[in-house]
Amino acid sequence: MNRKPLILIVEDDERLMQVLAKHLRENDFEVAMAYDGQSAVRLFQQSNFDLVITDVMLPRLSGIEVSRAIRQMSSTVPILMLTALGTTDDKLEGFDAGADDYLVKPFEIRELVARINALIKRSRAHVGVSEVLKYADLEMNVRTKKVTRANKPLQLTPKEFNLLEYMLRNPERVLSRSEIAEKVWNTRFDTGTNFIDVYIAYLRKKVDRDFDLKLIHTRPGVGFILATKP
Repeated sequence: MNRKPLILIVEDDERLMQVLAKHLRENDFEVAMAYDGQSAVRLFQQSNFDLVITDVMLPRLSGIEVSRAIRQMSSTVPILMLTALGTTDDKLEGFDAGADDYLVKPFEIRELVARINALIKRSRAHVGVSEVLKYADLEMNVRTKKVTRANKPLQLTPKEFNLLEYMLRNPERVLSRSEIAEKVWNTRFDTGTNFIDVYIAYLRKKVDRDFDLKLIHTRPGVGFILATKP
């Protein structure tokens, strides 16, 4: 029998923590709980979690710091951030720290469960896929997280890495904003199309700026494409 997915919840609001734990157990998940950031990092070191749910505002270590610490230990476990903040800058900070998705309070439990299932499904789908991706002179090692262009190392944030990985797995195919939102942000829910444009701009600066051959192109009104020609 397959074990139930194990989820670490990091939340300092005890009432909300108990509500989340109750509903997740009812939806066939195992749950571990931490009420501050330092406890969360210690718990993560002790068990093999399938997903982490963390609030942003926490005692001792913030959710941003927890995410960074987890990313030092695991590049693959999904991280879902919960927050009362909903601005673009707040979300970008979370994504850059390694979060895979962002849910603004208040939210419905069914939406939370849907996002959890999508994140876990995507994480498991990556098991056994090709570890080295290449296109033109761009190369990515999915396991070591190293990216180079013409043998020059590129330093990417976790979300930039995920976006570029998806483009490398789908070269010379136009990717719509909605597809990118679903496949990279792991959700069909609205994350704001401006996120995709922001991250495409980030990638262009790192992947294309210092090279004559541009690889990331915009197809107006349609989406984006990784190609050697516009």
